[in-house]
Amino acid sequence: MGLILVVEDDATVREVVVSYLRAAGHDVREEAEGRAALRVIGEERPEVVVLDLMLPGLDGREICRRLRAGGNQVPILMLSALGAVEDRLTGLELGADDYLTKPFSARELVLRVEALLRRAQQQRPALPDLIEDGDLRIDRVSRTVTRHGVPVALTQREFDLLHFLAATAGQAHTRDHLLQQVWGWSVGGHSTVTVHVRRVREKIEPVPEEPTRLVTVWGVGYRWEVAP
Repeated sequence: MGLILVVEDDATVREVVVSYLRAAGHDVREEAEGRAALRVIGEERPEVVVLDLMLPGLDGREICRRLRAGGNQVPILMLSALGAVEDRLTGLELGADDYLTKPFSARELVLRVEALLRRAQQQRPALPDLIEDGDLRIDRVSRTVTRHGVPVALTQREFDLLHFLAATAGQAHTRDHLLQQVWGWSVGGHSTVTVHVRRVREKIEPVPEEPTRLVTVWGVGYRWEVAP
């Protein structure tokens, strides 16, 4: 199961939410402050964010607004002690996918999170867990890559980019499409993709300056070529 991030400054509420989600078998990361939460979302790409509305400093509204403005479409379940219809509508208008008013049933929260997970997984294209291509072996379950049987050290984003390209071998992808599929952004800097492509080439291409697998499609973007 994917990572779930719980952002809640009330330690008691956070402990209850985290314990119920873990008891249901989920991998959970917890934060009590908005800026730290944004950093975790950018670095660890959680599958769902459980976000308290009334955080100190950078509150849930602003976090939600920044994520959506930056094109990040991670599903968000917003929590709030404010139960007025206007407050719920504000959260949903900012881009939250669901809204739960305190006090709430922890079991209901788990069910709502799992509904968001299912919806996100249904929208994601099915990709193989194991890809063996020439001297490369890419295992999505263990998140490992070997070349000639030797482990290749990749960052999380480098792995995701390599896996997506290898799983869609022969298809040309624009940088915008890669940003959407790998980073989850609908908008963003193309330099992010360019830098990660260069780093992946340095680790899997015999001659990175003359790539034969992760090739450039001029005027379009990039394509993965299956090893002969």
